[in-house]
Amino acid sequence: MSNALARLALSAYRWAGFGLYPVMGPYLAFRAAKGKEERGRRRERFGHASVERPAGPLVWFHAASVGETNAVTPLIREVRRRGINVVLTTGTTTSARVARDRLGDTVIHQYVPLDLKPAISRFLDHWHPDLAVMAESEIWPMTILELGARHIAQVLVNGRMSDRSFARWKKRPAIADALFEKFALVVAQSEADAERFRTLGALPVLVSGNLKVDTDAPPHDPAALAAYRSQIGDRMTWAAISTFEGEEAAAGAVHRLLSERTGLLTVVVPRHPERADAIEETLVGQGLKVARRTRNDTITAETDILLGDTIGEMGLYLRLTEIAFVGRSLFGEGGQNPLEPAMLGCAVLSGPNVQNFRESYQRLAKSGSARMVRDVEMLAKGVAYLLTHDDIRRKMIEAGQDSIQEMRGALVETVRSLEPYLNPLTVKARLHPREA
Repeated sequence: MSNALARLALSAYRWAGFGLYPVMGPYLAFRAAKGKEERGRRRERFGHASVERPAGPLVWFHAASVGETNAVTPLIREVRRRGINVVLTTGTTTSARVARDRLGDTVIHQYVPLDLKPAISRFLDHWHPDLAVMAESEIWPMTILELGARHIAQVLVNGRMSDRSFARWKKRPAIADALFEKFALVVAQSEADAERFRTLGALPVLVSGNLKVDTDAPPHDPAALAAYRSQIGDRMTWAAISTFEGEEAAAGAVHRLLSERTGLLTVVVPRHPERADAIEETLVGQGLKVARRTRNDTITAETDILLGDTIGEMGLYLRLTEIAFVGRSLFGEGGQNPLEPAMLGCAVLSGPNVQNFRESYQRLAKSGSARMVRDVEMLAKGVAYLLTHDDIRRKMIEAGQDSIQEMRGALVETVRSLEPYLNPLTVKARLHPREA
């Protein structure tokens, strides 16, 4: 595709946005009815601010969902420590709750505006950010173009590029170049990610490591943890977390294979808790007794499965076990983040499909803290082996925590990379402290 065709395609995208704008109201109302949007804050998705802009320098951070929000939280705290205002946008109700829990009123939270020119323009007209910082893989054409047109520096931090996304962008090199060249800086998670961003036209590109390693351990409710541990007693446990369709049934099959010998309790935490009713039906159909977190069911001696059908409580579920299978890897595609279970003292098991977190798994596998399984039968054997070999399980856990410690440092590198953009704002905030 030529540069002229790329400009034409992006212009068509812009005008298509104008056409879609009037019908987005009913669409967001439909999402709100399903609990995917906050009813009272839908106007924010059209760029309408719910609060006034504070005086002084301001950085716009965008984090799509929970993982990205957790990843940039320490970076946001560093920016706030300098007296610089922050408006944080997220795309899900869950990430909004995480932002509130972790950052409180130290930042202004808004839902991210739709990637349509009227919404983006309205958002930027109100907030006038001095810098825009996007997390991981947030590439929204109209947002990038509007920031570029206003000469607002935009930086991608903790950047990653999946196999699928890279292949898709490579088919449209002129469009990729027109967008990625707009980034003032890309700070990538790995050298492999960095090379992909460079190939697509981003310059300069630096490597920091993964910000998720430098985050705090996932929080938990101590009272809930104590209650569950009391109910579980001395039963053996394992967890299947961030599961996708098919993997909950696999966890049920593993439980049935092992429970008679071990008196096992299996913890299942789906990636999308709204599937909980269907998951429970599947597990009950396998002859298993299910306790659900949302019902506050008591775990009894007859309970086979604790279904963790809540959001934001991974820290609770992982503290109930020392063995964690990480989903979207047997029946899904791309994998899920293995760092949290390693951080919280779990031996990690995973299926082979972990393309989106390849480097993290490579680091953990090399240290001996993560093992890959091909299928359900191999998963059952892996869980059984770790349940019955305390020394091997303990070595995996220790290796995982050592690996996490070795991988830390991404926050320092990211802050160092951002200094040319943050230093002038820091000076401005200090010169006008009442405005910041």
